[in-house]
Amino acid sequence: MTGIARRILRAIGLASLGRSLVIAGAAGVFLAFVGPFGTDSAPLWQRMAYWVGLCAAGTGLGLTIATTMHVLFDPADRRSFVLALATALIMTPPSTLVVWWVTARLFGWNALSNSPLGFAGPVLLICLAMNLINALAHRSPPHTHAATPEHPQPPRLLERLPAKLRGAVLYAVSAEDHYLRLHTSKGSDLILMRLSDAITELEGLEGAQTHRSWWVARSAVRGAKPGDGRAVLELEGGVLAPVSRGYARALRAEGWF
Repeated sequence: MTGIARRILRAIGLASLGRSLVIAGAAGVFLAFVGPFGTDSAPLWQRMAYWVGLCAAGTGLGLTIATTMHVLFDPADRRSFVLALATALIMTPPSTLVVWWVTARLFGWNALSNSPLGFAGPVLLICLAMNLINALAHRSPPHTHAATPEHPQPPRLLERLPAKLRGAVLYAVSAEDHYLRLHTSKGSDLILMRLSDAITELEGLEGAQTHRSWWVARSAVRGAKPGDGRAVLELEGGVLAPVSRGYARALRAEGWF
């Protein structure tokens, strides 16, 4: 097995694959009962086998394509909606041929008399829907990465530290109206900046956005506790950073808490 193949398998992960297959199974059962695209005339068991099988196979293909693009091109978020759209477009041609052949085998009509092009539209719609659902289910927070020998530059945001915080260790960044509060080993202060722009300039320091208004340095985390129905990260200096429900699953899987 090549190094890239091993990286793809590790990136997919059993937990991610399991969640995707559960979603595929639920979608397949729903489509079997609804019976779209003329499948409602078939017995329920046949519709179940058809839709659940195709949804599971399509999910496996889509997850492999999305993860491969993530490994090779390293987009910021392998569960993003742009990546979901690209995955759907790439997987539609081979999926169309598979659906065309399986439909002919399972429903007993002559495949040669029915063009696979007639399946392309419905297959594209289902691929788009499944990939968007998986993008929502596997939503991952924006991450920043530690400096490497290949990219040794320190985070550009450190150049914006007010004079009294120069040389401090940055623990977290939180949004307050149009300002950002920088939490550091020398205290905190405000700068005028958007959080999304700050996260871009934090590349070179390992961390992640834990909430729509918080970014946290990985090295600053000292523990976690429940708070107001969701997790709260305990940071150096006694700072408490909230974790949104949308990001909690991904951060927990990565070992943040």
